[in-house]
Amino acid sequence: MTPADLAELLRATAAKVLAQRGLDVSVLPPTLTVERPRNPEHGDYATNVALQVAKKAGANPRDFAGWLAEALAAEPAVASAEVAGPGFLNIRLAADAQGTIVAQALAEGASFGNGTLLDNVKVNLEFVSANPTGPIHLGGTRWAAVGDALGRILSAQGAEVVREYYFNDHGAQIDRFSRSLIAAAQGEPAPEDGYAGAYIGEIAAAVLAKNPQALALSPDDAAETFRSIGVELMFEQIKKNLHEFGVDFDVYFHENSLFESGAVERSVEYLKNSGSLYEADGAWWLKSTDYGDDKDRVVIKSDGNAAYIAGDIAYFQDKRRRGFDLCIYMLGADHHGYIGRLKAAAAAFGDDPNTVEVLIGQMVNLVRDGVAVKMSKRAGTVITLDDLVDAIGVDAARYALVRSSVDSSIDIDLELWASESSENPVYYVQYAHARLASLARGAVDLGVTAENPDLSLLTHEQEGELIRTIGEYPRVVASAADLREPHRIARYLEELAGAYHRFYGACRVLPQGDEEPGPVNTARLALGSATRQVLANGLALLGVSAPERM
Repeated sequence: MTPADLAELLRATAAKVLAQRGLDVSVLPPTLTVERPRNPEHGDYATNVALQVAKKAGANPRDFAGWLAEALAAEPAVASAEVAGPGFLNIRLAADAQGTIVAQALAEGASFGNGTLLDNVKVNLEFVSANPTGPIHLGGTRWAAVGDALGRILSAQGAEVVREYYFNDHGAQIDRFSRSLIAAAQGEPAPEDGYAGAYIGEIAAAVLAKNPQALALSPDDAAETFRSIGVELMFEQIKKNLHEFGVDFDVYFHENSLFESGAVERSVEYLKNSGSLYEADGAWWLKSTDYGDDKDRVVIKSDGNAAYIAGDIAYFQDKRRRGFDLCIYMLGADHHGYIGRLKAAAAAFGDDPNTVEVLIGQMVNLVRDGVAVKMSKRAGTVITLDDLVDAIGVDAARYALVRSSVDSSIDIDLELWASESSENPVYYVQYAHARLASLARGAVDLGVTAENPDLSLLTHEQEGELIRTIGEYPRVVASAADLREPHRIARYLEELAGAYHRFYGACRVLPQGDEEPGPVNTARLALGSATRQVLANGLALLGVSAPERM
């Protein structure tokens, strides 16, 4: 019996006892919550439903809890149900009922934990979206790891996810990039407002290799040549680095296409005609305060040029025209203002502002020997994706970046994350999987299989803890998807690995010496197989490997 199954049984039982006493059944919420108590001595699961609804139904909470306990105790799946305090209910499951969690994990395999929370919801997930003026920095690397994991998690809950990369290959930043390349090609220092680092020299040389006469062209033609070839080379390098990091995109969207296609102009005209824009000081302003923004935003500047938000507005409308139900934007720490303006733009089009979600990621710092690492060998000024991967590897980098809530800054201790110790979270989780794979190989050698296990034999305290931890996995995945919080998967995996290591230390799985394999060995091997499956499933959602050997 999974926690979800128990919650359903609890609600049905609560409805039954209320109806038997002529009390109002409608006070019950659609879904009841059952939780694992902090102290295992209190039971396998606990609920406060009596405290939540008893008074609404006209009953004393402790009395209501007592009625529930009596009714639940008659259920074959429930070993005991006891009232605690003012109306808490502590529940212990029968061993065979608890064992169904193991059977379910084994039967569902790689799909265990998947759900239907977001069935048929079309999601546009935009992340990284760095302009092609340099390598992906640490902030973009965090979004690469978190965004890809979030896409996997949303898909596991039934969503149709399109991963999108939005970038600008024109504009002031690109102009500075082009001037920096020309300076490097001429053997001159980078412009004061330009880009430095070894990669600029490398790309400049590659441009000259493709067009040896580039420096002999007119200034305008040279600028365009270095821009077009340089952007293409830089973006190919970005794609390559992201692919090696395990991150690929379905759509690469050019910001400039919104202007070339007339989409920006059409969006602005629509908003003018609908009265959502007004003219002041020679500029056109969006009445974004009408929709909850902290101030109105300039859309067309007094010089007639479009402000950056004009592209954002047209881009949102383009996404909705492509049929997306939900548009998730993953932006950097300096983009808090975008939350209000994007929701305001949605509302101005008569759309539901909740079709826009903006996640803001905080800073990432690298630490070595207790000192912050501030310089990159190739980029010159910022730490890049390559720097992090070179230091600790792809798996550790992805896990370290996903493990914390995106709204908190993180310090990555390079020595810790490169170490082979239980202090290293990704090593701790991956080692549990490798240990289970080794256990499976040992079982084959001894002729022990996990077929047809009697799971009612799993009665040891550590067996129960491990089973209940496995049972939490579907709920954790659903919660991570609903709250857009991939770090919940990582923290859960560490909890599961810990429960397994404690089980392994307390319960011998395989026979030793001249012992003959018995039903307990079979049941414990099945429990180990289920644990291994869930570890693999969770690591896959994070884009981290599940090694067979370490």
